Amino acid sequence: MAAALTLEGVSKRYGDFQAVRDLSFQVEKGTICGFLGPNGAGKTSTIRMILGLQGASAGRIDILGADDGRKVRDRIGFLPEERGLYKKMTPVDAIAFFGALKGLPTGEGRRRAREMLDAQGLGASKNKKMKELSKGMAQKVQLIASVVHRPEFVILDEPFSGLDPVNQQGLEAVIRQLAADGATVLFSTHVMQHAERLCDKVVLLARGRKAFEGTVAEAQATTRRFLELEGAIEAAQAAALPGVSGVEVVSERDGVRVLKAALGQGGRGQEALKAAFLGGLDVRRFELREPSLHDAFISLTGDNPDIDQSVKPTAPGAVR
Repeated sequence: MAAALTLEGVSKRYGDFQAVRDLSFQVEKGTICGFLGPNGAGKTSTIRMILGLQGASAGRIDILGADDGRKVRDRIGFLPEERGLYKKMTPVDAIAFFGALKGLPTGEGRRRAREMLDAQGLGASKNKKMKELSKGMAQKVQLIASVVHRPEFVILDEPFSGLDPVNQQGLEAVIRQLAADGATVLFSTHVMQHAERLCDKVVLLARGRKAFEGTVAEAQATTRRFLELEGAIEAAQAAALPGVSGVEVVSERDGVRVLKAALGQGGRGQEALKAAFLGGLDVRRFELREPSLHDAFISLTGDNPDIDQSVKPTAPGAVR
């Protein structure tokens, strides 16, 4: 599959500070790629270099066959993390205006604006002032404004930030539709469950370096499943169970602890659980959990990023 975006050995330095270090990855055409990492990992600096808003200190970038995003800017849609729309404009006017900046005739921009606002449930608000809209509604308008010209490549910087669950779900649907229509999507996020549901591929960034590139399943396969135990259990007791390679105390209250017991290579949940019961451990709840993308990130980078955790549990009380 041909690449819509290629980075080779890209670095960015601001004075003495190295924001991005020798970064290489590809995004194939028509796919959704999650660009993940904690604050300060270098995601926004990388996005700015891809767009041509700032130059790389070293390395090569190719986007849609160009060596500078500014050369193909009319084929790119960009939703920045810092939102900004003219408060006295209506959604239709704002969308048509941003479309015109990308070469879309104003009349066509207004027609598409009305059509897309209706599709997003904003038809009743299309002639209101932007300042009268809720934050979630305004964010939808800005997203529409960034893609009204039907770009081939869409870059979304923290698109889910500040949205309630309903609007987050709606945004996921928009991203899926963009890819279904043939666009390539690169989005940065702290919210791991969005990446798990949406992405064909993820790139994990830590301290300016690539920690991983591949599918969500490949990322999850880099770490172990774990047994979650709740009760009046000491961490040392859980660590002594067969097949357990490490124990983390997730929470503790009034002597009741929730423990995350990582299963080592070949470790089986039922063996550890059987030993816990035979040993008289006060187990009040147990659950075998598959590693999440958050778990994979910690395993791959050693970081504990400020991101939402997501897990894929088996049925409570089930082990295998």
